[in-house]
Amino acid sequence: MGQTLCVCSRGTVSLGGARYLLLHRLAEGGFSYVDLVEGLRDGRFYALKRILCHDKEDRQAALHEVEMHGLFDHPNILRLVAHCMVEKGAKHEAWLLLPYVKGGTLWREVEALREKGTFMPEQRILLILHGICRGLQAIHSKGYAHRDLKPTNVLLDEDDQPVLMDLGSMNQAHIEVSNSREAMAVQDWAAQRCTISYRAPELFTVPSQCVIDERTDIWSLGCVLYCMMFGEGPYDAIFQKGDSVALAVQNPLTLPSTTRYSAALQRLLFSMMTVNPQERPSINEILHQLEGLQPAPVGQDTTQI
Repeated sequence: MGQTLCVCSRGTVSLGGARYLLLHRLAEGGFSYVDLVEGLRDGRFYALKRILCHDKEDRQAALHEVEMHGLFDHPNILRLVAHCMVEKGAKHEAWLLLPYVKGGTLWREVEALREKGTFMPEQRILLILHGICRGLQAIHSKGYAHRDLKPTNVLLDEDDQPVLMDLGSMNQAHIEVSNSREAMAVQDWAAQRCTISYRAPELFTVPSQCVIDERTDIWSLGCVLYCMMFGEGPYDAIFQKGDSVALAVQNPLTLPSTTRYSAALQRLLFSMMTVNPQERPSINEILHQLEGLQPAPVGQDTTQI
């Protein structure tokens, strides 16, 4: 996936040898924004993500995100169509052309349900959760971890299939920490790159002798599952009130009283959100448990004796 030249003129963009019509802004963050564009050749819609790069370190981070996209060709991970680096005077912008997923983010869907005073049914949760797990399985199988899994980084397509995005925080799954300096470096990195209310407990206070692994994603996955079940993440309100998330994640998880969801789904949630990462299941173990929770195909006898 080589670097390609970009040119802007009269509301159009040239990228990867094709031209795109700029339509409107889809999203805006602190250091990036996303525009909806239409391919003039194929008539398809795309999302053009522009990352503002103030220095060499920013440029390297943007190119790292490009590199991470290049590792995967998976239906549950957002693919990268084309990319380039654009000079803007002394600064640069990294442009990433991505497929436009019409359904929007999982967070937007959770918010819409909450505003209606309703909750996501269990079978829909299982469908979405299964797809998220398949995406994570692909990432973990290559020796990486996502590190910033949250409902705003999951897109839903027309068939409710989830697509993981924002791979900028991805890094090697296994991080060996052998002294206090290395521990502080990991802790500082996590504070910058891992969203606080979805961050695993072991990333708040990193021991000077430890191995951080891909089970940070399992904790975040549990927070996403909780959000689908109860309309917000387990630590969202704590963060919004200004209380300490770092302290809150050290305590056992408590659930709102409900008979809406099966005991099996609640057990799965508790297993993901175990404070000790060594006691959390792997993504393969979670997928195995999910298969037991999925409804049997029509016509299959489900009677158990």
